[in-house]
Amino acid sequence: MKKKICYCFNYSEADIRDDVQRNNGRSAILEKIVAEKQKGSCQCPDMHPEGR
Repeated sequence: MKKKICYCFNYSEADIRDDVQRNNGRSAILEKIVAEKQKGSCQCPDMHPEGR
């Protein structure tokens, strides 16, 4: 089972690790998450199974 890191956008730890390897140490996924959070699109408190 993949350990989920981002419940809003459904990214796992493996997704982010693979993304960093593909992008020479940079994470396009993390950049997307940060941009979406800045726009107010993050719903982690609502989407995360442990809640707020």
